[in-house]
Amino acid sequence: MKKILIFIFCTFALNSNALDKKTTFDEELFKKAQSEGKVVLISSWMKYCSSCASQMKVLNTAKNEFENIEYFTFEITNKKISSLLNVQYQTTLLIFKDNKEVYRSIGETSREEIYTAIRSSI
Repeated sequence: MKKILIFIFCTFALNSNALDKKTTFDEELFKKAQSEGKVVLISSWMKYCSSCASQMKVLNTAKNEFENIEYFTFEITNKKISSLLNVQYQTTLLIFKDNKEVYRSIGETSREEIYTAIRSSI
């Protein structure tokens, strides 16, 4: 019985992380944001990835603290977007400014590191 309860708990915990994730990246919106001079932040994720969920929590908080930044996310299994951005791994974080990539990290979940990268791009 204990094993069944642990299994059920883990299943719901993993599913709750997965529900928060969705692809918001759109190439037209990406280009538009860049043409408007916005800093563009893009993160990749994969279903059931705990580091992706951790990174997304930091980014969701950052959305409320930094203005004039466009945020996009995409599932790494989307080959079209992955190829366009040359991203091969989940939990990849990209920042673009003035139509150029100015920051790239893989697996970064530290609030301090992510905020430092955002501040240096503004």
